[in-house]
Amino acid sequence: MPGSDSRPFFLNLIKIRLPVTGVISIFHRISGVILFLAIPWFIYLFEMSLRGEREFNQVMLDLQQFWVKLFLIILLWSIVHHFYAGLRFLCTDFDLGLSKQQSRLTAWLVILLELVTFVMIMYGICV
Repeated sequence: MPGSDSRPFFLNLIKIRLPVTGVISIFHRISGVILFLAIPWFIYLFEMSLRGEREFNQVMLDLQQFWVKLFLIILLWSIVHHFYAGLRFLCTDFDLGLSKQQSRLTAWLVILLELVTFVMIMYGICV
């Protein structure tokens, strides 16, 4: 029956138009990986900052670099997105918002809430 199988062999995720719920799900996984991989770096920075005043000042200097600030902004987005998307997935675990329309609405709500929260946090940091 190899001739009757019309499924694609290689999925090109760039060409596939995912619904908003799929995008939220993928970004939830990506943000979780980013948060997990950042744990050793934060433990290292914390340990360095506790060694002494000179090491603390070096950590503070390192945190002022452009690439580190960019990573911290991505990490902040990861925390905010993972929080709201996680709440959405917890609701689905309790059978809330399972219909197609409700699922789409909650996915857009996650995007809106994460955008508002991220902008408010960045505004509070910059001011």
